[in-house]
Amino acid sequence: MAAPKKGRRPTGAQGRPGRSLAIILIAMVALTAGMFLTKQTTPRLGIDLAGGTSITLKAKSEPGKPDAINETNMNTAVGIIERRVNGLGVSEAEVQTQGTDHIIVNIPKGTNEQQAREQVGTTAQLYFRPVLAMADGAPITPEANASGSPSPSASGSGSPSAGAPTPSSSATSQGRALSEALKAPNAPSPSPSASASKKADDKATTPPASPSASTPPSADQAAAADLQAKFAALDCSNETQRAAVGKNVKPEDPTLACGKRGNAWGKWVLGPAQVNGQDVKDAKGVIDPQRGMWIVTMQFTDKGADKFAKITGELAAKQSPQNQFAIVLDGEVISDPSVSQALTGGNAEISGGFTQQSAMDLGNMLSYGALPLSFQEDSVTTVTAALGGEQLKAGLIAGAIGLALVVIYLLAYYRGLAFIAIISLLVSGILTYTIMALLGKGIGFALNLPAVCGAIVAIGITADSFIVYFERIRDEIREGRTLRPAVERAWPRARRTILVSDFVSFLAAAVLFIVTVGKVQGFAFTLGLTTLLDVVVVFLFTKPVMTLLARTKFFSSGHPWSGLDPKRLGAKPPLRRSRRTGSGAPTANLEAPVDAKEA
Repeated sequence: MAAPKKGRRPTGAQGRPGRSLAIILIAMVALTAGMFLTKQTTPRLGIDLAGGTSITLKAKSEPGKPDAINETNMNTAVGIIERRVNGLGVSEAEVQTQGTDHIIVNIPKGTNEQQAREQVGTTAQLYFRPVLAMADGAPITPEANASGSPSPSASGSGSPSAGAPTPSSSATSQGRALSEALKAPNAPSPSPSASASKKADDKATTPPASPSASTPPSADQAAAADLQAKFAALDCSNETQRAAVGKNVKPEDPTLACGKRGNAWGKWVLGPAQVNGQDVKDAKGVIDPQRGMWIVTMQFTDKGADKFAKITGELAAKQSPQNQFAIVLDGEVISDPSVSQALTGGNAEISGGFTQQSAMDLGNMLSYGALPLSFQEDSVTTVTAALGGEQLKAGLIAGAIGLALVVIYLLAYYRGLAFIAIISLLVSGILTYTIMALLGKGIGFALNLPAVCGAIVAIGITADSFIVYFERIRDEIREGRTLRPAVERAWPRARRTILVSDFVSFLAAAVLFIVTVGKVQGFAFTLGLTTLLDVVVVFLFTKPVMTLLARTKFFSSGHPWSGLDPKRLGAKPPLRRSRRTGSGAPTANLEAPVDAKEA
């Protein structure tokens, strides 16, 4: 009899099941310990389960920019919106494109949810424009004036603030200042505001000669008169007029603008933009410990610092209101600080009547810049926590029903083998739960309803792997082999089938995750994760446990309730080795054992 070759394990070898079980036990303990150490004992729930707001934004086509809605601009907008929302402290917000012109923003329920919603679709076309003239809207009552916020002022880093807020002028003085600013030659043209202001001051001392009939007004004077007429007719308390003013204006052109001044709407005539939002490198709302007030600090780029120093130096020499510059966001004046000196060094601060929220909002807008496209809200869906809880409960009930059906089937058909399948499902469930809990904090994975569906589908995939292995073992027993060699001989065939099946499932999940967006990705991610865990559980738990149980009398003897009864399976008689005679006919090897003494 030839000895077996070294280095090759015999077919009936039992392997080392204890080592595999130790590995998976250590993994389960480590994952559970990590879950408690990070204090993330439950998976993070998605917006449909925890509640929150889902906003669908649609990109709008703008005149003169037919090709603006493209993949590059959409991806840029997604990045800016995501930084804005998360910059407010709304952690783990989801922002992603859908189709070619839609953006989906999912804001989980939180304290800053409303702030985030206000900033989501704000285009944030930001400009710093010199103030040529200004006027207040509705009169401010004494009560409102007492509680109203003064106009902010601007100062350089480390420099004192400009001091008192800009005083409100009477209607007569405001009208005179407006007229003088607009009558200045070349005021509407893209000339520096310092030149326009100087000529306006000259005309304040020397009234301009009225054009005679023989000297028609120039194009600049006609444009100035038209802008003055529009300014006089503008009513910023009217929402329709307020929404239309300042739209589709080029940065190098003067414009009208509306904005809040205290508790009333004010209106401005603004010169050409001298600095834009791209010149701001960083900005944030902070509290000044010396003055005990909220301010907005700004840091400019190198080019922005030079521009800002030049314009503030020109404005500092002027009288109110032309010593102010307006910060214009999407056509609305959000701040109009006055300047008392040139602000150099690339750093500046805006101080005045800021609350914590208004300072942080302004800093957030200045910091992350403008969206490359304009958007409109297509739909806003609010999901309450109660509704999400009901949906989660329904999903868990569906999962429990599916699991119960699988267990009933296993018990009815496989009897004792069902014990191995149930324990394997339990191990798979523990691994899935702990990994999902850790991924919530690690990569921001959120368990939504589609993800719950993916976990439910995974129950069937995992149970299918057990069934494949059990059937291979039963086939070996039908061929007449005993349980222990049947367990080992069945494994290579079952292993190939399980790997091919799980590979197909994982490939489908990967493709689905790549080509889809939104909540469907949660389904694909969970399906792929549980498919990988199925391979781990079958290799490191189910197979080793089956090897150990095959050594017990209950299973090895083919007990009727073990699920491996040879009679019930219709097994053939035990196979015996045979040899061929010289004539070629096989003869059974039924020789009696040779007595040692006779030998």
